[in-house]
Amino acid sequence: MINEIREPLVFEISAAGKRAVELPALDVPEKRDLLAGVPVRREIEGFPEVSETEITRHFTRLSQKNYCVDMGFYPLGSCTMKYNPKVNERLCALPAFAGSHPLAPADLVQGNLELIKTLETCLCRIAGMDAFTLFPAAGAHGELTGMMLVRAALEARGNARKIVLIPDSAHGTNPSSAHICGYTVREIKSNEKGTIDLASLEREMTDEVAALMLTNPNTLGVFESDICRIAEIVHSRGGLLYMDGANMNALTGIVRPGDMGVDVMHINLHKTFSTPHGGGGPGAGPVGVKKELEPFLPLPVVTGKKDGRYALDGDRPRSIGRIRAYYGNFAVLVRALCYILSLGPKGVREIAEYAVLNANYIRKSLEGEYDLKYKTPSLHECVFSDKLQKEYGVTNLDIAKRLIDFGLHPPTMSFPLIVHGALMIEPTETESRRDIDIFIEAMKAIAREAKENPQVLHDAPHVTYVRRLDEVAAAKFPVLRWEKKD
Repeated sequence: MINEIREPLVFEISAAGKRAVELPALDVPEKRDLLAGVPVRREIEGFPEVSETEITRHFTRLSQKNYCVDMGFYPLGSCTMKYNPKVNERLCALPAFAGSHPLAPADLVQGNLELIKTLETCLCRIAGMDAFTLFPAAGAHGELTGMMLVRAALEARGNARKIVLIPDSAHGTNPSSAHICGYTVREIKSNEKGTIDLASLEREMTDEVAALMLTNPNTLGVFESDICRIAEIVHSRGGLLYMDGANMNALTGIVRPGDMGVDVMHINLHKTFSTPHGGGGPGAGPVGVKKELEPFLPLPVVTGKKDGRYALDGDRPRSIGRIRAYYGNFAVLVRALCYILSLGPKGVREIAEYAVLNANYIRKSLEGEYDLKYKTPSLHECVFSDKLQKEYGVTNLDIAKRLIDFGLHPPTMSFPLIVHGALMIEPTETESRRDIDIFIEAMKAIAREAKENPQVLHDAPHVTYVRRLDEVAAAKFPVLRWEKKD
């Protein structure tokens, strides 16, 4: 078995005198006195000495042990792990973009500023908002920025209020974002359809409520079909409607949140608009607002001059200030605009159409094999549970680990929290029917194994370099670096 073969670590094949590269002798005099008083790193004790061949093979082997979206299907629900077109990477690497200095004056980066302004315009049209800021570095950062804008707008009215309502089907970072902005969070329960219970909302929506933070489609992949009525309820008591737009992959080109009463929202460019995603970054969570909130947008704001040139406007006294250095994650913005312009309006709509089609194809194919708690029609993702498999002692963790043996990445597990033992699957528009069928057949095979031979699942994965880990111990006692042992 491959997992029984332990490859030597690079430290274990070290031998004194080995070198990966030989540097030529200095052709200038050494001026050691120039470094007098400057701290210089000493030689690292025990650092491996290996040849170029050995170090190249070591890191190449490590790279081949990692799974990535360029290798196969990545069905993580709510994460929208789609394939990243390589043309976006090439355009992003153009020297004028990759090499521009963040401190360069506006006159020298007119192309960069035009790109920012063009992307803002595109996002306004897609989302139905009046203005966007591209500074937030990720979705959670966008949530925080959005709630800061809510607070600033309500303070300008004379009362920032005290409470933010959040459905139990929302993204997990929503409560933290509201809390950091000084609000107390109250949860709104879902009804039997997996959507907001309007009676509960009307009961909770008082004059102390600043906003409702609504994920739509929610984390069940279900569209809040009463969105317009929800907006009416919130606005009738003077509150603002915030929408977590991380799941925009289900809506692009079909419906616009701004047309449904949403006052402020964020969009994850690293999900819907295809930039490299995962492992902590990079990301971008632009925030769109309606007219009332526009004066409070972060600084600086890209504006156009009468002579047709772009400028950075920092003279906005009502702004919430800076939330990010320079222009935000600019390389992500370049990729996102490339994606939008290459698709055009028709292609942007097809993103949602194919994402919804793929998710429902998976849902229909696996109904009966896995439990589906909510029968409400879903959009871009579907959420099963391990309820049927638990009869045989098999959990969602066993299912996820066994999927690895089929060469597939597991879906999101145990989220949303309102579905116990959840398996949250999002194929995106990226995947072909052939690749989706491979995933479906693997899931069906695992369902059969759960009935016939559950031990196979308990012992999975079987073909990986590392077998099943003690995940609690790994989280509590991580080994983050190599240490030389005597």
